[in-house]
Amino acid sequence: MASFNPLRFFRRAAQGSAARNLVKTGLQTVLFWSFFLLVMPWALIEVERALGIPRLSFSLPPAIPWTVFALAGTLGLLSGATMAVAGLGTPLPMDGARRLVTTGPYAHIRNPMTVAGLTQGACVGVWLHSPLTLAYVLAGGMIWNFFVRPIEERYLEAEFGAPFRRYREAVPCWWFRLRAYEPTDRPGT
Repeated sequence: MASFNPLRFFRRAAQGSAARNLVKTGLQTVLFWSFFLLVMPWALIEVERALGIPRLSFSLPPAIPWTVFALAGTLGLLSGATMAVAGLGTPLPMDGARRLVTTGPYAHIRNPMTVAGLTQGACVGVWLHSPLTLAYVLAGGMIWNFFVRPIEERYLEAEFGAPFRRYREAVPCWWFRLRAYEPTDRPGT
């Protein structure tokens, strides 16, 4: 019996133009945001109603979660565009970057798309006053950090070797680094 190998889901994108990668990344973003930021919270609200789970109470003006949501969305879009243009691929593991991406948002945080998506999810949970949506975001972050990230990083290390290891050591996973990361192995350095 063959064992399950999650690395089989990771592969480089086929060669293509930056424009093609941007279109694919845009479509992926629409699908992911629709499912994870609209469909799932709506379903969780329905579960809360059915189970009689009370709403959370926040004394924030509604503009605050939407402003943070928009900022996180901008980070997510910029990260996806950087992956498409600088990395010559998309954010999806099965259509991944052909080059190690250490520029743009990735020069300041190792996983800007994950941070952006979790922040957006938390904003939706706050705006909806939904305890299950906030729990869903927390669970998603834990699943990503403890199960998905190690697999992804194992793939990136196998694919990009020492440059990825140096990047991983220098750039935090969850916190922004103020000074942009400068790889020591860029061509011409």
